[in-house]
Amino acid sequence: MNGEISDIEEIEEEEREESEAVIRACSIGDGLLPLKQNLVVGYALTSKKKQSFLQPKLVALARNKGIFFIAIDRNRPLSDQGPFDVVLHKLSGKEWCQVVEDYRLKHPEVTVLDPPYSIQHVYNRQSMLEDVPDLNLPECYGRVGVPRQLVITKDPLSVPDEVTKAGLKLPLVAKPLLVDGSAKSHELFIAYDEFSLSNLEPPFVVQEFINHGGVLFKVYIIGETIKVVRRFSLPDVYNPELSKIAGVFRFPRVSCAAASAEDANLDPAVAELPPTPLLESLAKELRHRLGLRLFNIDIIREHGTRDLYYVIDINYFPGFGKMPEYEHIFTDFLLSLMQSKDKERLAA
Repeated sequence: MNGEISDIEEIEEEEREESEAVIRACSIGDGLLPLKQNLVVGYALTSKKKQSFLQPKLVALARNKGIFFIAIDRNRPLSDQGPFDVVLHKLSGKEWCQVVEDYRLKHPEVTVLDPPYSIQHVYNRQSMLEDVPDLNLPECYGRVGVPRQLVITKDPLSVPDEVTKAGLKLPLVAKPLLVDGSAKSHELFIAYDEFSLSNLEPPFVVQEFINHGGVLFKVYIIGETIKVVRRFSLPDVYNPELSKIAGVFRFPRVSCAAASAEDANLDPAVAELPPTPLLESLAKELRHRLGLRLFNIDIIREHGTRDLYYVIDINYFPGFGKMPEYEHIFTDFLLSLMQSKDKERLAA
């Protein structure tokens, strides 16, 4: 065990030394010789996110394009590190969020992906979807809404009465209210009667279940680029089945990468992707409303319809490492950020 710890410490020390060398190299230049402009990205990620996102292929491609990923040391003041062109982060905790927010306000020249207050908006399933019904979307490609839902914050015994008052129809999907990155926060339950929901621990949200052919569309958004993949989801439920089933059933995680439906033999009406213009408009509106540039949308199409869609979840900085061609998309996105900054400087 001690050997493993020392190995980790040695690797981290090597990374810090390499990071300092990169920053020195990027900072050298007295204007006498034009140097290739490098882009320095300071990152603060959990070890799990670092492993899944900063894969060797991404790091190598980034270096070829003059992009360097530098680990942020959380034990030192953020303003004493860098200089960074971009700060990329996904860590939890109020203290860390305040550190990033203070840094963002003191260093407007640095692009922070993404602002902490914007991220918090989608970490709560009550506020996560509230902007969707008000989006200004053209209906020529389809209609987009959200399932009717109810928030339960206390006294689970009151759930049956609350469900009845809200007029929600069975079956119902229950999800934890808060999203904190843990596996538990991505669990969901499907209830075939409202009384069984009393067995769940608040706070949670209850949504009407909408039949969608057992397939959802995961829309990855990186800046202005979108990428859509099909994932298997919960199977449809019909009225005759409701009278035969009771209780609440737990599903650890739906629509993960292992549930890919890209190569499945699906009904064409189920497999058909939502129209690209609709997704582009939806992504643009949500980028503006949410203030986020790195997120994904889980969207379903009501089974039996061609153009009725529902957004059921929004995730900040999801598993882009599972997205096809993410290395090229992400590095191009970072370069576009710097091009935009350069244009702003020239305009000023």
